[in-house]
Amino acid sequence: MKKLFLTGRSEAGKTSLTQALKGETLHYVKTQYTNTSEDTIDSPGEYAESKHFSAGLACFSFEADVVALVQAADEPFNLFGANCQSFILRPMIGIITKIDSPYANIPMVTEWLHNAGCHRIFLVNNVTREGIQELLEYLNEDLPTLTLEEAEEKQRMGLNEWDPLPDGV
Repeated sequence: MKKLFLTGRSEAGKTSLTQALKGETLHYVKTQYTNTSEDTIDSPGEYAESKHFSAGLACFSFEADVVALVQAADEPFNLFGANCQSFILRPMIGIITKIDSPYANIPMVTEWLHNAGCHRIFLVNNVTREGIQELLEYLNEDLPTLTLEEAEEKQRMGLNEWDPLPDGV
């Protein structure tokens, strides 16, 4: 299973998501520091909300196979700037939580995550477990393996190791 790094605003549902992914009963836990387990890294929302701590998030990302920007469907504002994947050298996905909220604006949050650079977006409900299986299937997909020559060729082309080769190459 790919190791997943979760970042997002406080109360976006990151810790509940880790519980849902493990099949645990949901219970409130305030994340006070970055928690690392075998398959997830859960960061406090305050790290993403403060420019003083946000650089540390990039450092944590190097311990993961995939970085997930987590935003609730009823978020009042966007925390992540356009093309923020440029300083994260890992595949970046978006996870939209609280999709059942009466204030959900899924198209808007989806657009925010696309603009940030997420190559895939998952819609989940941590309580009902809707969308959790699809996310687990993605996390259980094998990581691509490259030879040194293949990696060097992708670098020459300006691609990341997980980016597909252009047509005809």
